[in-house]
Amino acid sequence: MSHILVVDDEPALLRTLRISLQARRYSVLTAATGQEALDSVGQEPPDAVLLDLGLPDFDGVDVIEGIRSTLSVPIIVLTGRADIEEKLRAFDAGADDYVTKPFLMDELLARLRAVLRRPAPFAPSPSARIGPHAIDLDAGTITGPNGPVRLTPTEWRILALLLANPGRLVPGRRILAEVWGPEAESRGNYLRVYFSSMRRKLEPDPARPRHLITEPGIGYRFEP
Repeated sequence: MSHILVVDDEPALLRTLRISLQARRYSVLTAATGQEALDSVGQEPPDAVLLDLGLPDFDGVDVIEGIRSTLSVPIIVLTGRADIEEKLRAFDAGADDYVTKPFLMDELLARLRAVLRRPAPFAPSPSARIGPHAIDLDAGTITGPNGPVRLTPTEWRILALLLANPGRLVPGRRILAEVWGPEAESRGNYLRVYFSSMRRKLEPDPARPRHLITEPGIGYRFEP
């Protein structure tokens, strides 16, 4: 049974989420403030967190950072803040997904199931697959149905960063900073060029990528 922490200052929504999750055999704890949430994760680490950004005591982004300082559990943001800057702040702080209120309960539950299925973040596997291609990070090789696939050193650095975070969105400016340096954080055109090249080499259908996914205006993710 997965243990879910729900953090929101709306009593009616807390009650609805608790009932819906318990009906699907999740164990649920609730918190109405950021401090209650941080105290709860310190006492009983959850398997996932559903977190509102608009809390009465702390900004939700600060709560994400507080949780991330000790735990790598999935965090799904639930919020009425829909603008792109708020999404970027949440993802930069370590959120795994972002659901805007009002939302459909079935969609939220599907997203929760998806993050609970993901491998532990920040624990890169020495091997992975992208479609028919077998990737060996230790050997630095990719083998496809037509033989070896060659990536440039920059493409390898981008791919390694994504593979280290399977299923998790990696903000574009983080990729730029880690691959090219902090001064490149605004040069999103770099990533469009490199991802286009990587998809041509690795995706079965580059026009409809299934593994190297773009989240427009935010970043990229590797879906196993």
